[in-house]
Amino acid sequence: MSVQVKEIIQLQEEVSNPLHEFQHHLREVCELLRYSEAVYELLKEPLRFLTVRIPVRMDDGTTKVFTGYRAQHNDAVGPTKGGIRFHPEVTGDEVKALAGWMSLKCGIADLPYGGGKGGVICDPRQMSTAELERLSRGYVRAVSQIVGPTKDIPAPDVFTNPQIIAWMMDEYSEIREFESPGFITGKPLVLGGSVGRETATSKGLYHIYNLITQMKGIPTQDARVIIQGFGNVGSYLAKFLYEQGVKIVGIGDANGAIYDAGGLDVPSLLERRDSFGAVTQLFTNKISNQELLEQPCDILIPAALGGQLTKENAPRLQCKIVIEAANGPTTAEAERILQERGIIVVPDILANSGGVIVSYFEWVQNNQGFYWDEATVDKMLQEKTERSFRKAYETSLQYKVNMRTAVYMVAVRRLAEAARVRGWVD
Repeated sequence: MSVQVKEIIQLQEEVSNPLHEFQHHLREVCELLRYSEAVYELLKEPLRFLTVRIPVRMDDGTTKVFTGYRAQHNDAVGPTKGGIRFHPEVTGDEVKALAGWMSLKCGIADLPYGGGKGGVICDPRQMSTAELERLSRGYVRAVSQIVGPTKDIPAPDVFTNPQIIAWMMDEYSEIREFESPGFITGKPLVLGGSVGRETATSKGLYHIYNLITQMKGIPTQDARVIIQGFGNVGSYLAKFLYEQGVKIVGIGDANGAIYDAGGLDVPSLLERRDSFGAVTQLFTNKISNQELLEQPCDILIPAALGGQLTKENAPRLQCKIVIEAANGPTTAEAERILQERGIIVVPDILANSGGVIVSYFEWVQNNQGFYWDEATVDKMLQEKTERSFRKAYETSLQYKVNMRTAVYMVAVRRLAEAARVRGWVD
């Protein structure tokens, strides 16, 4: 293999690496804010990163060893906070990047947290309920020394749900020998979960959608929306927007995508989808997820995995606004192209922060032993979401930067100030 080919391959890997994406934006913002090199060095990777090996007895009697991770990006502001994903494509760099983005997400939402993230390389769709329980408990045993209600508070993420979180809470409580509902959020209501948590990310996105469309003068009744991803976040968001009169013209899931310029029957799709949010397998006229992204619409909402909008497809997108429901769906090069084309990108760390905001509410309720009703939770979520959006938008206007850079500026300032007053950096 020639040196030139090796360099091209290395460049491609760097462009698609989520940690490099995070570091690229962080470097840019640290220079804009004229911070010392020490601030960038402190924030470019997690303070702590743990790799674990989890032996699990499978139903056929064999033992399979899974690899898991937990990253704690920065705890200058407070304990770290972030989800645990079960997915076959989990990588260490992805978990590190997601932990960094969680720090920024908590910063823009003004929560007393730094960012954390966890993941296990597995495919829960190919595992039985008993195998998933053993894996969930095994992960908690492996990371139990570095997590806790005042250290690092996990939550659900891709392919983890309230039942998995319940097993994790139970395992942690057994290890500690006392009930500890505040160790983890996203729990079932009966175990100290919060009303509104299941729909929190979607509700936050719904509020962001209304704010950005009002700002750009796009009437709700005329809006055409594509949502790539039909799991918990994408499906609830589709439901909320459809009920408001928005025309959902395309949806995608793990099996493909469907598009109809006249609008899809969202209630019917919700009724027919399986437990993993898949419904497109029932259609013969489906297209690929990459084809879906390039269909005509007003608002494109990637709500699946990262790295979906790239320099290859960014020139062909036919939308006015991108709202990032997934974590890291747009590469830096793609965002540059979209900005040149006048397409607004509302970044993930602002758009999908509803989940961590209501997770914070759940943690507060666990700590005080008093629980709010759904109307109270929804009202506080809307207030925090709107406050975060306005803060980011005003910063983008003040410094003449895009929304992602503005969010980074607000959040990095908060982290850097906390680190400075602790004496970590000058």
